[in-house]
Amino acid sequence: MAADWCDIARYADTFGYQSDRHRDVWPWRDWVIRAFNNNLPYDQFITWQIAGDLLDNPTRDQRIATAFNRLHRQTNEGGSVEEEFRVEYVNDRVTTYGTAFLGLTLECSRCHDHKYDPISTRDFYSLASFFQNIDESGLYSHFTDDTPTPALPLTTPDQDQQLATLTEKAAAAEAALLSLRTSRRPAFEAWARSLPSPLPSPDELARFQFESLTANDIKPDDPAQPFENPQLTDGPHGKALALDGENGVNLNAGGNFTREQPFSVSLWLRTPDTKDRAVVFHRSRAWTDSASRGYQLLIEDGRLSAALIHFWPGNAVAIRAKDLLPVAQWTHVTMTSDGSGKANGLQLFINGLPAPCDTVRDHLTRNAHGGEASQITIGQRFRDRGFKGGHIDDFRVFSRALTPPEAAQLAGLPAPSDPDTLFSYWLSALDPESRAAAAALQQARAALHALQDSIPSLMVMEEMAHPKPARLLQRGAYDAPGDPVSASVPAAILPFNPAYPANRLGLAKWTTDPSHPLTARVIVNRLWAQMFGRGLVHTVDDFGNQGSLPSHPELLDALASHFISSGWNVKSLLRSIALSRTFAQESSGDRDSFLSDPDNIALARGPRFRLPAEMIRDSALAASGLLVTKTGGPSVKPYQPPGIWEEKGGGWSYHRDKGDGLYRRSLYTYWKRTAPPPAMETFDAAKREVCVARRQITATPLQALVLLNDEQFLEAARVLAESLLTSHSPDNHAPLAAAAFSRCLGRLPNARESTLLSSLLSDQLAHYRSHPADAARLLKSGARPPAANHDPAAVAALTTLVSTLFNHDEFVTLR
Repeated sequence: MAADWCDIARYADTFGYQSDRHRDVWPWRDWVIRAFNNNLPYDQFITWQIAGDLLDNPTRDQRIATAFNRLHRQTNEGGSVEEEFRVEYVNDRVTTYGTAFLGLTLECSRCHDHKYDPISTRDFYSLASFFQNIDESGLYSHFTDDTPTPALPLTTPDQDQQLATLTEKAAAAEAALLSLRTSRRPAFEAWARSLPSPLPSPDELARFQFESLTANDIKPDDPAQPFENPQLTDGPHGKALALDGENGVNLNAGGNFTREQPFSVSLWLRTPDTKDRAVVFHRSRAWTDSASRGYQLLIEDGRLSAALIHFWPGNAVAIRAKDLLPVAQWTHVTMTSDGSGKANGLQLFINGLPAPCDTVRDHLTRNAHGGEASQITIGQRFRDRGFKGGHIDDFRVFSRALTPPEAAQLAGLPAPSDPDTLFSYWLSALDPESRAAAAALQQARAALHALQDSIPSLMVMEEMAHPKPARLLQRGAYDAPGDPVSASVPAAILPFNPAYPANRLGLAKWTTDPSHPLTARVIVNRLWAQMFGRGLVHTVDDFGNQGSLPSHPELLDALASHFISSGWNVKSLLRSIALSRTFAQESSGDRDSFLSDPDNIALARGPRFRLPAEMIRDSALAASGLLVTKTGGPSVKPYQPPGIWEEKGGGWSYHRDKGDGLYRRSLYTYWKRTAPPPAMETFDAAKREVCVARRQITATPLQALVLLNDEQFLEAARVLAESLLTSHSPDNHAPLAAAAFSRCLGRLPNARESTLLSSLLSDQLAHYRSHPADAARLLKSGARPPAANHDPAAVAALTTLVSTLFNHDEFVTLR
């Protein structure tokens, strides 16, 4: 069941598309396994996945379940348009929701009204409105391994306790710093009697006045590094840096600040026009290619904006000036961060005065240093828009949040003289006790942040406070917005109850409403198909007008009604099907029965179908005793032929696991979208690039070759052979062959089968005794060392017999 749901949820361990990089989403798969094992009622199974985060006081499992909506493919390819792919992700969620829970092809209404079902394009984008209200980017980071937002930290109980302790210590350190505003007042008043002018500004790390392109007045040994030939021009005080949008200057000025480290950057700038977007300076590797991780000062829509970012947009603090930046005149700007990691800890000073700002983002929970970027860069960023025609002068970096008097002085204004402002300056810049307390606070925050940064996280859903505006996209194009739409459902299926909230929780309530005509029937039909190989509605993924009519509509209705009245009890439903006389029938029948009803639509016979790929591999491991039944944990990499990943490009190589990882259940096998496990793909496993509710079953020669030659099956055959030879004589062929037959097929052979098996074993034993090199080569299969106490020829002969049994129809077919 869990493997089938992974197909539906398009679960994979990689993002997909060309780069197809690794991502950690296995905690969601483990939740699915727990949900099925614990018999979570199906209505809750739906609700948690659609809207677990919107439940009252959601548990960690309820939030993990919402990763269902984030398992779609994602891209980071160069040239991709962020908004285009964000829209693509939302549309994928709608399509997957429709297939998984409603059994409908909602994707057919993305560009136009559905041609066959009563679902309009407006219905599609009204559903999309439910799924778009998260703070996400359309691209994941290429240069970092950070989890796309929103993300849930996956803490252990010990880590929760450590976080609580470290949070208390940081709060105590902050309180100690604040308390000094009372105790240090007398010392300040003594200092203020002989007020220096100008006020000193310690903690300056770098100063570039651009009288030359490279000179660093603070650290001459760390000069600037111009690139793409920037020029010097006239500035407010001597020369200044002139930029063209492609060139700039890299500064080895320190400045790789963590979020708990206070810092400031001051500069003069001049913009030739009102920029919709321009990079003034940053310390980060790239824009969308590294999710902007680091800090930055931009011009956006003509206004200055400052930000500390872990993963834009969902894990960042950012502010934006309310007023437009003056055009064609020199403006002094100071950006400060106080180390709190909060938006109110960021401040902009324009021409020496605090600038009124709007909070753009205020959710920074992880590191915000541009660790991949070794320098501060002025004027340009990789795949971003540079400061075209802009001028920069007197660029300074400080390892402290400058105070208003210092910002005023840097802009050429007299320092404010009111006592409270000067007191704040003195505490920050000069008072030893206050500076020591500030350092202690920074140290306490650093310990807390180090633990937070070490905790793995999972992509989940997290509703934004204010819904994003939703529009009907004409012909499905992301850049062709049409009429506004609001969150709603296809009323032709079931009207939306106005008592439900207009969010994903309301959608979940609508989906699990007992009067809903589709939800229960779709899952009942899917479970029936798992048991019989064919649903009562053959098109398990399409209950619309293009789908098949139910072969037994009254039975489907009765099972759906019973399922709801049982409390959506999945195990009870499966038990009812398994104990039914219909399921208990023999799968064989007379010739007329097969001719008149080859697909067993009338259910005159028991089920008969080829097992899915995972069950075939697991059966071989179980028969051999190799199967590791451990539950949960990261995906594993068992055997596969060499070179497959390399052929797909991207620079990835497959390194198989050792030990237990080779023998875990197939459900835990690492799933790379562009190169799924080849043996399982041969047996029709889905690629999981999109939602798949029904695998196509084929019968090909490659399947027999996998069972005969794949290293996993050869090793399983050898280990089973060694096990049988421990308790059976190699010269007594009939009992030995019968034991192998019983282990593989679950029954004893009849007389004819016993004769054939004994003959095969005898022939193979004779061959390997006369060709010992062949036996030695066969016994090298797999990582498990061969047993030393058995005749190699006998082991090889019995291995061949077991491999033959793995190819037996009864081994791969449910009857």
